[in-house]
Amino acid sequence: MHFSEQIDALLRLSHNLLYLGMDGSPIYSDELARMSGETFRLCNELYDGGLHGASPEEEASLCLALLLGYNATLCDHGDKQQRIQQILEHSWKVLPHMSDPLLKVRLLTYCYSECYEEELADQAHAIIATWNADQLTSDQKEIIEELQNIEDNPYPWEYID
Repeated sequence: MHFSEQIDALLRLSHNLLYLGMDGSPIYSDELARMSGETFRLCNELYDGGLHGASPEEEASLCLALLLGYNATLCDHGDKQQRIQQILEHSWKVLPHMSDPLLKVRLLTYCYSECYEEELADQAHAIIATWNADQLTSDQKEIIEELQNIEDNPYPWEYID
C-alpha cells in the first residue's frame, strides 16, 4: 500500500472508530476491539516510518491521521502520549507551510483538542471566517461543528466541580 493510501486508510478507520455507534447501530465488543487494534497498528506503522511526507500537505495529513488514530484507539503500549507530543511538535513546524485551508483547519482543530492552546483555535476560526457561509461543503461544516464541540466540551472525560 502506498504511503498516501495508508494515511487515507488510517483517516477512514479512525473516523469510523470515533463515530462507531453514533448512527444508532449496536456496538459489538469484538468489532470495537478489532477496529481499535487495527487503528493502533496502523498508527504505529506510520509513526515508525517517520513524520515526513512529499509535501507540507502530506505531512499535515499524516499528523492529522495519527492524532485521530491515537485519539480513537483504546490501545497504548506506554508511549502513546510521548508519540502524540512528537506529532504535535511536528505539526507546529508544518502548519505555517500549508496552503490547503480545510486541511489546515482540521489539523489546527485536532491539535487544539490535545493541548487546548487558544492560539490554535483562533487560527482555525480566522480561516473559517474567510469561508462563504452560504456555500460550505459538508467537510467544512463537519470540522466547524467538531471545533465547536471541542471548545464547548474541553474536558469530556473529567468531572469539574
